[in-house]
Amino acid sequence: ELDSLADVISFGLAPALLTFAWGLGELGKVGWAAGFVYVGAAAMRLARFNIQTSGQLDKRFWVGMPSPAAAGVLASTVYAWPYPLTGYQQSILALPVVLVPAILMVSTVRFRSFKTINFGWNLSWRAPFLFVLFIVLIVTEPRYTLVVLAYGYLLSPLVELAITRLRAPRPRVPPGASL
Repeated sequence: ELDSLADVISFGLAPALLTFAWGLGELGKVGWAAGFVYVGAAAMRLARFNIQTSGQLDKRFWVGMPSPAAAGVLASTVYAWPYPLTGYQQSILALPVVLVPAILMVSTVRFRSFKTINFGWNLSWRAPFLFVLFIVLIVTEPRYTLVVLAYGYLLSPLVELAITRLRAPRPRVPPGASL
């Protein structure tokens, strides 16, 4: 259970404090409330993870956004835009950065876990090459790469849903039938 407490601090409290110092602090009580909602959502997400049994889980998916990924959204946003948000007009932009991942953590939206994804590469040269390319992008352009990865994962359930719907077979209308 100490591991979960450490996770709440690392992936809940620390990102909330980071975004509070970055821009939520300008919003006063609203900023405090948004930070508290985020920390509470991270704690609830980790509690749900701890009580799930292996028989209930589909290993391909997480139920709700994982707290490390949600923390990555906050941290990568602040890293990409390290300048403090000042004034109400700018600081209000920090609210969706904090609240959207918080809502997704406690939601039942399914996020890929990447544990069982088969890219069809087997033992080819593509997987190590792409891994090296991925590391090179992080090292050379960390601000852009990390924010694209964080928001890409945040949007991934929507993208997967769209792809699934596009690939789904459409019912055929027999000739001469009216709609």
